Amino acid sequence: MKHEASIREPLIIGNKSLHDISEDIAKPIETSANKWWWSLFIVSVTAMLWGFGCIFYTIGTGIGVWGLNNTVGWAWDITNFVWWVGIGHAGTLISAVLLLFRQKWRLSINRSSEAMTIFAVIQAAIFPGIHMGRIWVAYFVFPLPNQFGSLWVNFNSPLLWDVFAISTYFTVSLVFWYMGLIPDFAMIRDRAVKPVFKKAKNFKEKISNFLKEQTSSYNIYSILSFGWSGRAKHWQRHEVMSLVLAGLATPLVLSVHSIVSMDFATSVIPGWHTTIFPPYFVAGAIFSGFAMVQTLLLVMRKVVNMESYITMQHIEMMNIIIMVTGSIVGIAYITELFIAWYSGVEYEQYAFLNRATGPYWWAYWAMMTCNVVSPQLMWFKKLRTSIVFTFILSIFVNIGMWFERFVIIVTSLHRDYLPSSWSMFSPTFVDIGIFIGTMGFFMVLFLLYSRTFPVIAQAELKTILKSSGDNYKKRINE
Repeated sequence: MKHEASIREPLIIGNKSLHDISEDIAKPIETSANKWWWSLFIVSVTAMLWGFGCIFYTIGTGIGVWGLNNTVGWAWDITNFVWWVGIGHAGTLISAVLLLFRQKWRLSINRSSEAMTIFAVIQAAIFPGIHMGRIWVAYFVFPLPNQFGSLWVNFNSPLLWDVFAISTYFTVSLVFWYMGLIPDFAMIRDRAVKPVFKKAKNFKEKISNFLKEQTSSYNIYSILSFGWSGRAKHWQRHEVMSLVLAGLATPLVLSVHSIVSMDFATSVIPGWHTTIFPPYFVAGAIFSGFAMVQTLLLVMRKVVNMESYITMQHIEMMNIIIMVTGSIVGIAYITELFIAWYSGVEYEQYAFLNRATGPYWWAYWAMMTCNVVSPQLMWFKKLRTSIVFTFILSIFVNIGMWFERFVIIVTSLHRDYLPSSWSMFSPTFVDIGIFIGTMGFFMVLFLLYSRTFPVIAQAELKTILKSSGDNYKKRINE
C-alpha cells in the first residue's frame, strides 16, 4: 500500500475503518431525517411553490408582468439563466479535471458537486422557455428537421448553439454522475432487506404484495445498480468509462460558457462587444460554482453528519481555487475597463463609465467588492481555514456573481444610443418570485438527493483510507 507523506493533512479523520465508511454514508438513507433537514425542506418547498405559481401566472398572462420595457428587453430572466449555468460548472470541473490529475481530495466532494451541476442546469433550462413568452413553441430552439414549411433552423444563431452546448453538457454530466453512483447503489442494495410476505389469500393480496415488493428499497436499488457485483471486470470497465467521460467533460467546461458568452459578444451593444467574454465567463463560472459547492457542503456536512469526510483540508483547497479564480475575474474586469478606454470609442467608454457612476452604480460596486476584494482575504490561512468565514464568503461570491450578470445585461441595455429611449428596470414581484422559486426548487432536489443517494462516493473513498486515513497515518508516525 502506497502511503502519503506524514506532513500531509489526513483526508479522512477519526478512527475510521472500511465498515465505518459504509455505515456513515448509508446512514442518511436508512434512517429518518433530522429536524435540520425537515426545516430546510419545508422552507425550500414553500419557495418552490411560490416560484411555480409565478411561472404559471407569467405563462397565463404574458411576460408583461415582468419589469421589462422597450429598452431593457433582457433583465432578470437572462441574468438568472447565465447565473445558474455558471453554478453548474464546478461539478464537472471537480469531477473530471481533478480525476484526470489524480487529486485525492476530490473524492469526498465530487458526488455532491456533480449533483449540484445537474440541478443547476435544470434551473437554468426554465428561463429560456418562459423568456420566449410562449412556452408551447419552445421546440423552435431545437434543430428539428424542416417540418414547419418554409421555417429553417438558423445555425448561425448563438442561441441555437446554447441548446447544443448545454444539452450535451447536461447529458455527459448526468451519465458521469450516474456511473459513479452504481457501486454505491449496489452497496445499499446489499444492505437492504428483501421483503417477506405472508401467503396471499386472494387476488387482491397477491397484487398488493407484488406492488410492495417492486417498490421495496431492495428492488429499487437492484434496478439502479445494474447488476453490479464488484468483480474485477466491473471495476476495470468502471475505471475506463470514468476516464473516457472525464476526457469528454473537460472540454465541455470550457465550451459551454464560451458559447453562452457569445450571445453577448457577437452583438454590437456597447459593453458587450468584447472578445474577452469567453475566458472571462469561464473563470467566473468556475468561481461561482466552487462558491456554491462550499455553501452546500458546509450545510450538508452538518445536516448529514459528514464532518469526518468533508474536512478542513477539503474546505481549504476549495478556498484556494476560489481565491485564484477570483483573481482571474478581477483581472478580466480591469482588462474590460482598459479596452474600453484604449478603444477610443465614446459609446464604449460611456457604457463603462455609466456602470461605475450611473444609476446602477450600487450593483457595479457590489460586484467589485464581492468578486474582487473579498476572495483576496483567502491569502490569510486563518481566514481560509475558518468554517464561519468560508460560509459567509461563499454566499458573498454567489451574490457578487449574480450582480455581475445583472451589470453586464441591464446596465448595457438601459442606456441606448438615443437618449430619448433611455429607461430604468425595476423587478416586479413575479421576477423576484420566479428567482426565489428556482432557488427553492434547487434546494428541494438537493435535499431529496441527500436522503436517497449516497452523498459521498464510498467505494472510491475506501481506496484512500489506508493512505490518507487519520488512524493509519498515526500508526506510521508511531
